[in-house]
Amino acid sequence: MTTMNQSPVETALSRAMIRWSLTKSTPVAETATSWIFRVEQNGRNFAALKILKPDNAMEERRGSALLNWYGGEGAATVFDMHGDTIFLEWLDGGTLGEPVRAGKDDEGTIAIATVVSSLHRPRPEAPENLQPLRQHFQTLFDTEVRLWPHTARDLYARASGIALKLFDRPSAQIPLHGDVHHDNILSSDRGWLAIDPKGLVGDPAYELANVFINPVDGLAIAADPRRIATRADILSERLNYSRKRILGWAAAHAALSACWTLGEGKAITAQLACLPHLLSAYDQA
Repeated sequence: MTTMNQSPVETALSRAMIRWSLTKSTPVAETATSWIFRVEQNGRNFAALKILKPDNAMEERRGSALLNWYGGEGAATVFDMHGDTIFLEWLDGGTLGEPVRAGKDDEGTIAIATVVSSLHRPRPEAPENLQPLRQHFQTLFDTEVRLWPHTARDLYARASGIALKLFDRPSAQIPLHGDVHHDNILSSDRGWLAIDPKGLVGDPAYELANVFINPVDGLAIAADPRRIATRADILSERLNYSRKRILGWAAAHAALSACWTLGEGKAITAQLACLPHLLSAYDQA
């Protein structure tokens, strides 16, 4: 087949296979922002190719630059990048969501703390163009409260207030993965490793926020006040971040997540199951 007859993704894949001397490719997934292939090197080792879609690649480029900066510590290793194609470590283990859904939430939370500790290790020359956390939260502040169910508008107001208070109180500003949750952490022979960072910069305690409304299909765990308290205890103790800030960001992020979901015209049942308990835990912290 000539390049003229190939789709853009086929062309990018062909070039990547030649550039990195790869022998076999298998499509694995197509997301809103990329195509993922499993590839072989020398018929022995597996690796992954992530080819970014041109229309909305900016966030993915930020995330890929951050993934590369981690240098394989706490995250999948990026072997090389060229244009909008990322050549990276293949992780074929299950996600951290699996043991947590099976009842091992404490172990899962400890694993998250270990991963985040590695991600937050000081490194020189952070990537440029990371998105400021305040900008990441703009949807929360721009959303019309009328979009929220009538009975939940006070939750929106309280969570927005907490977010503004957190932004007003100075904190360290570090590169953030920005989407740490159980199903973005995969098992490997090197331990648990994060994938798919957003590429943000801001308060280190925000990194833990998404944990509190996850894992996927684990709402009974996430919405349990005892689990919320224990998760906050473990994360605060192991990472030495303020427990109140962790819970504040968790509540603010649950409301932000709800605003994104409302913007897609979907119900916010999951966020509303967690948010009252997160606000209560924050008040008590």
